[in-house]
Amino acid sequence: MTVVRTRFAPSPTGYLHLGGARTALYSWAYARHFGGTFVLRIEDTDVERSTPEAVQAIIEGMQWLGLMHDEGPFYQMQRMDRYREVLAQMLEAGTAYHCYSSKEEVDAMRERFAAAGDKPRYDGTWRPEPGKTLPAVPADREPVVRFKNPLDGDVSWDDVVKGTITISNKELDDLVIARPGGVPTYNFCVAVDDWDMQITHVLRGDDHVNNTPRQINILRAIGAPLPQYGHLPMILDHEGKKLSKRTSAVSVMDYPAKGILPEAMLNYLARLGWSHGDDEIFSMEQFCQWFNTDHLTSSAAQFDLEKLAWLNNHYIKQADNTRLAALARPRMEANGARFDGAPDLAAALGLMKDRTNTVNELADAAMLFYRTPQPDAALMAQHLSDTVKPVVAQFAERCATVEWTREALAAMIKEVLAANGIKMPVLAMPLRLLLTGQLQTPAIDAVLVLLGRELVLSRLKANV
Repeated sequence: MTVVRTRFAPSPTGYLHLGGARTALYSWAYARHFGGTFVLRIEDTDVERSTPEAVQAIIEGMQWLGLMHDEGPFYQMQRMDRYREVLAQMLEAGTAYHCYSSKEEVDAMRERFAAAGDKPRYDGTWRPEPGKTLPAVPADREPVVRFKNPLDGDVSWDDVVKGTITISNKELDDLVIARPGGVPTYNFCVAVDDWDMQITHVLRGDDHVNNTPRQINILRAIGAPLPQYGHLPMILDHEGKKLSKRTSAVSVMDYPAKGILPEAMLNYLARLGWSHGDDEIFSMEQFCQWFNTDHLTSSAAQFDLEKLAWLNNHYIKQADNTRLAALARPRMEANGARFDGAPDLAAALGLMKDRTNTVNELADAAMLFYRTPQPDAALMAQHLSDTVKPVVAQFAERCATVEWTREALAAMIKEVLAANGIKMPVLAMPLRLLLTGQLQTPAIDAVLVLLGRELVLSRLKANV
């Protein structure tokens, strides 16, 4: 069996977007499933738009997701000598030719075809054919190199997502594969790269469907084996439209800032176009074991932030509290949290994490333990009446000697309630206000344990 080699080949003209991340995930998982190789290739021949910052953003996005490549990154701009070598071979073999038509002349050709109701195209003026006399070479014009596309027949491939796709060669004109000066173009570079890097499977967005027949013809012309292609449908927003910054965060690296964990994003992206029965939650190890192209869908997927938040809640509950503390602390510090003399942050987050969907929500919820309580005066008047104050004072006195465990504190609270003939909310509500400034907290005995005896006593004595 041929060793599986997949690739992720982004153009560094911006961030790593969600569609690109899903493509990278599927390509990575397919290679992992078959014990193959995952290649990272940076297609940076668009010199005007490609930037080092965009390259870094793509690599950082993949690192955050944990999609580590086995080979690369390879940069197309560093492979120019190889492209020129193949161009020279194609010119010599007659599968490519120099074209001296100016841009204005080619535009005029396309306009003539369009006016006649045909597909706009290059008319083959400089295409060499047996018995054909070519125009005189202009002295002041540097040529492009065009691929000599077959005139007849079809290009057909069995797409692992969309099924068999067939395109007539009559729909394809002679593609420019090198600009004036010999700088190669996108489809040519991709074909040579896939050949040299021995890529066996190409999974990419369906916006590349029109590129595939051109690349197949080039690969055939240079005697290279064809990869198996699969074109993934786009990801739509909640309105069923193309993802945009207006309706959702498009960049993968927007999501760590929103408090999303990478394992939640990976799990969510995996289900945007693929399924394994009714399984919704799974590890990447399971995903790699299950993933193949049999269950890829050909219909567009819809990005659902609520579903992502639900998954993120699951992974937050599973996450190590120390890891969550490292993620939450910078946000809490920016919001004025004071950690000196305060409860252990990992323990506090462990107490709060079941009820939050993002690390940001968790950080904000935990702030009640890391700032001086400032309870609302009206709430204090409502819950800490003159009849309740003696009960709170009695509770505070018992706190000085009780064993400081959750079980012992819970038992002591029940004793105070029974001695005063009151129910839990009568005592718990003023305690929450005095200790945290809020009425909504985890169980009061858990809050007491977390705050510690010294802090509890100081906050109670300051108010009763």
